[in-house]
Amino acid sequence: MIDFSFKLDPEIIIGVDTINRIGAFAAQYGERAFIVTEQVLYEQHRIDRLISILENSGVESIVFDEIPAQATADIAEYAAALARGARCSLVIGFGGLKTQCIARMTATLVKSGISAFDLLDGQTQNDQILPYIAIPTTGRDPFLFSDYYAAVDPRDRSAKLVKSPKGLCIAAIIDGALSESLSGKFAFTTAFDGFCVSVEAYCSTKAQFLSDALLEQAIILYTNTMNSFIQNTSVDTVSTMTNAGFLMALGTSFSAPGIGTALAYSLNARFPVAKSWCSTILLPYVLEDFVKSRPEKMARVAALMGESVEGVSTADAAAMTVNSIRRLMGILQVPARLKEFDLSLDRMVPIAQAARNLEFVSFSPRTISAEDAYDMLKQAY
Repeated sequence: MIDFSFKLDPEIIIGVDTINRIGAFAAQYGERAFIVTEQVLYEQHRIDRLISILENSGVESIVFDEIPAQATADIAEYAAALARGARCSLVIGFGGLKTQCIARMTATLVKSGISAFDLLDGQTQNDQILPYIAIPTTGRDPFLFSDYYAAVDPRDRSAKLVKSPKGLCIAAIIDGALSESLSGKFAFTTAFDGFCVSVEAYCSTKAQFLSDALLEQAIILYTNTMNSFIQNTSVDTVSTMTNAGFLMALGTSFSAPGIGTALAYSLNARFPVAKSWCSTILLPYVLEDFVKSRPEKMARVAALMGESVEGVSTADAAAMTVNSIRRLMGILQVPARLKEFDLSLDRMVPIAQAARNLEFVSFSPRTISAEDAYDMLKQAY
């Protein structure tokens, strides 16, 4: 067995109403918190609740909610300037994928003296940072516990990986009651999105026994969620998805996602199409590639999905995973082609190149070139 060591930066708190503990964490770092959030969270008074909890612990709040749907990294520059002017002592990211990205970058920039472009260009900053607390409202952030995260470069709208300073995230509060209430096909695609990341990290060359154990459970939970959507059962899908997302993020922090995730982030960076929709469309083609490069693991995924693989060859069992996913996609009637979003294939070449340049793609079970990435986009088109 290959030796490995690990250390998670944040203290992780999971459960319903765990947001009530945010005040105790925040109060240790000062009396003024800078909250990076989304306007949609004013609904059901979620932001008001967060502010109230902080106030009860003697922490004043400055709220920054100006994050557009197609947010780029330069938004963090503006947020950092406001946090600096308000003399805030910590940053709280309260929202989904884009919000957590902007919050992490804001916490890095406030006291650093460098710019967002410096971070995008690979410069690191390991001191003079504000503590950052993550309160994700979506259970599908593959970089929640990783030492890097994805951001959108405003210069060319490409997805870039940004190094996260050590010790930046002091706590991650995962409260299922705060998760986004998604409905219809959007909810379906978030399950496929999480499943895609889980399988990619499971098949990565970085995978080891700990990541495998976590990701296998994530795969089971995502499959259960998809089946519950089909059967319209009374299963608490929000709780299941929250748990699956936690296991996916933790497992991926010990491994790495793959080209499907890279392409989904790159497409979302360039076009106004949700990452989860892109991941869903790409998923069957990602799995088909793994059938060839990781047949044993794909056969195991089929078993985790409940397929009857006893007495079946490894190759045939591996193929069952692809067939099962295509069946689920067909029943749930999720988008199956990129052209459904009026995207032009002619504009896909830079997408493929940007995706291939994301560092974690190098841990794919086979070497992926920009041409390979473009071929996958063409298949999904």
